Amino acid sequence: QVQLVESGGGSVQSGGSLRLSCAAFGYTYSNYCIGWFRQAPGKEREAVAIIDRGGVTIYTDSVKGRFTSSQDSAKNTLYLQMNSLNPEDTAMYYCAASALRWCLSWLPTDYTYWGRGTQVTVSS
Repeated sequence: QVQLVESGGGSVQSGGSLRLSCAAFGYTYSNYCIGWFRQAPGKEREAVAIIDRGGVTIYTDSVKGRFTSSQDSAKNTLYLQMNSLNPEDTAMYYCAASALRWCLSWLPTDYTYWGRGTQVTVSS
């Protein structure tokens, strides 16, 4: 059974950093397209980073230069390093996987498997 488990969220002050983890179970994440998403209260879920099978990563403009995705194949785990956090980054963060042939989709509906999310709260 495919399972994704996020961790690493928490509360930080503006300017702080967090590193999120996404552990994959039941499959090898490198066989799938991966996305990091977030959803703030009252807002739609949005992708912040999308990753193809080769590890190519594209970031949404609002996090470019601040967020970095990485992978540890030995642990079957992905990471999202988030620096210079600001209150607008406050949201529930999710990792998701897609078996689509074409990776690098920004659409949540293109992703089949989702974790339960980890909360990130940034105070000013």
